[in-house]
Amino acid sequence: MGKKDSKSEDQKKSKGKAKEKDEGRKKSGKAHTSEDEVGTLAHELRVPAGRPVDLSSYDPRATPGGPADKAAGLKDTARMGEHLADLQERLWAASTAGDNRRLLLVLQGMDTSGKGGTVKHVIGLFNPSGCRISAFKAPTPEERRHDFLWRIKRALPHPGEIGIFDRSHYEDVLIARVRELAPHREINDRYGRINRFEKSLADDGVTVVKCFLHISYDQQRQRLLERLDNPDKHWKFNPGDIEERALWPAYQQAYETALTRCSTRDAPWYLIPSDRKWYRNWAISRLLLEHLTALDPQYPKADFDVEENRERLLSSG
Repeated sequence: MGKKDSKSEDQKKSKGKAKEKDEGRKKSGKAHTSEDEVGTLAHELRVPAGRPVDLSSYDPRATPGGPADKAAGLKDTARMGEHLADLQERLWAASTAGDNRRLLLVLQGMDTSGKGGTVKHVIGLFNPSGCRISAFKAPTPEERRHDFLWRIKRALPHPGEIGIFDRSHYEDVLIARVRELAPHREINDRYGRINRFEKSLADDGVTVVKCFLHISYDQQRQRLLERLDNPDKHWKFNPGDIEERALWPAYQQAYETALTRCSTRDAPWYLIPSDRKWYRNWAISRLLLEHLTALDPQYPKADFDVEENRERLLSSG
């Protein structure tokens, strides 16, 4: 056998071992979707790792990769619901046989960007019993006594679940930075800690899908006015929103830094143009569909004799 043939055999063995290793990781729940496995929209919306982000270069009204118009978008989103529900059930079923995998959707954005709307319209496509939704507001006195990641770790999805974070650990490098709630050096240290934390999640079978809901300054103003004009929406308005709005440039800069420093191969950021609500809902639904499809969870095989139990049932009358 020549050197070329010998090398070819080695490559085959190497590929075989790699396949066995990947299958083993799936069985043990260590596998998660990689950067190269997700679909086309994920590639289009992903914030490139290691490159400076300039939010002014992204159009909040754009519809990259989306349907032709709102009507088509709403129809396609509804159509995706059946596929998402099926994949969610398979993910949950796989967990009953020891599959450790789960998915975490992180939603971040300025006030009125649509975090709550996404939970209502997108997560509503799933079976709520398989979802774990957490909203992170100002930390409680108990939470302040712990590390900033403490409350995040307590809310992580369990195997087979889909977790949804309405705001997240990124608040500690966003509002904390803008409002100077922690020393600058400590905030800078948090970016690295967040990256290490998210890598540990990926290594443990968590597919992390981080979505930044990008809206324009004018669109935020319009949505706040709509809340004031509708008495049924007054409960959603906070006079403090106007004060936060005055800090728009500082928040944009804080988001640019977070997106630049924390979009990684294991946990990339996806920038979702969100001035058009229908597109926001369609895009996040599509991202979830692509990631769950890449995970490809399977129903576990029966650990009992199916035919024997069928006969027993039929003979029991």
